[in-house]
Amino acid sequence: MTATPTSSPPSVNAEQAEVLVPIEQYFLGHARDDASHMRQAFLPTAHIESMREGVFTSWPLDVYCERFKGTPAADEANRRRTVEWIDVGGLSASAKITLVHGPVTFTDYFVLLKTADGWKIANKAFHGRPS
Repeated sequence: MTATPTSSPPSVNAEQAEVLVPIEQYFLGHARDDASHMRQAFLPTAHIESMREGVFTSWPLDVYCERFKGTPAADEANRRRTVEWIDVGGLSASAKITLVHGPVTFTDYFVLLKTADGWKIANKAFHGRPS
C-alpha cells in the first residue's frame, strides 16, 4: 500500500525531519485505519484530549486505538493531512497538524519527546470543525 498523501513545511532541518517520523506513522494510522501505526507513533502513556460539545475528553492511548478497525475510510483518496509547523527545543518538540477528513477538518497539536527509541508523540490535543 502506498503512503498517505501528506505535506510538510516547505523546508525542514535534520532534527525536524526526525520529528516527522512519528507524525508519518500517525498519518499512516489514519490512512490505513491501523492502530499499530498509532502505537508506533505515540508513547504508551500518551493521552488524546479535546473539548467535545463543551466537555473535556481524555483518552489513554489504548482507548484511542480501539477506534481503528483496519478498514480505511471510503473517501481516503480525498483526505489531506498537512504538517503546518514543527518547533524543536532540545529533546522536546511541538507540531501543528491539519487533517481534512471529509466533512470535518481537525487541528491537532502534538507534544513530542526524543526517547531512546527516537521521537514519539507524548500527547495530542485536537479540535474538529466543519470543513
